[in-house]
Order: sequence, then C-alpha cells, then structure tokens
Amino acid sequence: MGGQAMTVEEMMASKPDGLPRALRALWHDAHGDWNAAHEVAQVEEFGDCAWVHAYLHRKEGDEGNAGYWYGRAGKSVFRGSLEEEWRFIAESLLALRIG
Repeated sequence: MGGQAMTVEEMMASKPDGLPRALRALWHDAHGDWNAAHEVAQVEEFGDCAWVHAYLHRKEGDEGNAGYWYGRAGKSVFRGSLEEEWRFIAESLLALRIG
C-alpha cells in the first residue's frame, strides 16, 4: 500500500481492460463510445456503477432515469457541467484505488 492514486490523465492513456468496471465505463464515455460505457455500467445496479450510470443518463438528457440511478448510488444529482461531473466521478473513484 502507500502508493499514489492513478491520475485521470494516466487512466485515459491506459487500456480499459485493467480498470474496475465503473472507471472502464467512464473511459469508454470519454473516448466517445456512450453505448459501450452504458453496457459496462449497467451490469452492476449499485455503488460506483450506479453513479456512472446516473451520469450517463444525465448526459443522454434522460433526467428521470438519471435521478433513479443517482438514488441507487446514494448520490445527489450533480449540478455542474457534464465535464465537471465526469472528472469529479473519475477523481473520486481513482482516489479509492491507492495501493
């Protein structure tokens, strides 16, 4: 343990296969593949994946569905831009991966 968390830039430069599911979904979204991101995120209906799933539906413009998934994730609806939310989620999840 005692290592440093991967940065968002390092995550983006990595291959998605080695990332946890929620980060893998964010990776696909950032690389322009919303459908792949959604497929990955919807496999788990709780926790980090539900959080990313909520963001993806917010990005899609489906506020009702996004609200449902924010609730499943135990998170409040994000009020900033989509870019700010993506970075906030990515940095939060990466901070948990120290070691």
